[in-house]
Amino acid sequence: MIGAFHQPQAVLADTDTLATLDARQLAAGLAEVIKYGLIMDAEFFAWLEAHIERLLARDTEALVYAIERSCRCKAGIVAADERESGQRALLNLGHTFGHAIETGMGYGSWLHGEAVATGMAMAADLSARHGWLSAADLARVRELLLRAQLPVEPPPELEPRRFGELMAVDKKALDSGLRLVLLRAIGEAVVCADYDAGLLQQTLARRLSMTGS
Repeated sequence: MIGAFHQPQAVLADTDTLATLDARQLAAGLAEVIKYGLIMDAEFFAWLEAHIERLLARDTEALVYAIERSCRCKAGIVAADERESGQRALLNLGHTFGHAIETGMGYGSWLHGEAVATGMAMAADLSARHGWLSAADLARVRELLLRAQLPVEPPPELEPRRFGELMAVDKKALDSGLRLVLLRAIGEAVVCADYDAGLLQQTLARRLSMTGS
């Protein structure tokens, strides 16, 4: 919540600690793994489609591969933009939508990864409405998240207007307006401030008022 720019001397990733998580917490963590495939690594996304059940089953070899590849993706972005002046904002895919869910529902009601997963599905939907993401790729995003035992629809309790208000106070909002991370394709994310606000409202209305349509 505060944020700091102090780099660690080392990072220890001990996969044995994953045995302490219940299934819901493990799935929530996988949301951030899927994010890396979406923002910059289409090949990794395809690998996740082929191996998501192995990750849910805590297959050690699959977990090690997914963790290492995720770390390499993040390290590359952070090294290029340590203080989040541009490219590093790509790591926020799904987070502006997700933070609105977390805030609106009360922290702890939804796990962070669950909110981010839904946020990524909504970002993919908005990207498709702009004509950037194909219908087939939108379906791939939603299907992988569902197979990872993650939600793709926001809580119906949040009305579109309230959802928009919560997004507007997200920490990634600039004086000039709200930036969103959207998808040009699977593996190609962009930080966008000139998205169509009307299409955003369509995404909010469809996902919140016509779930499943």
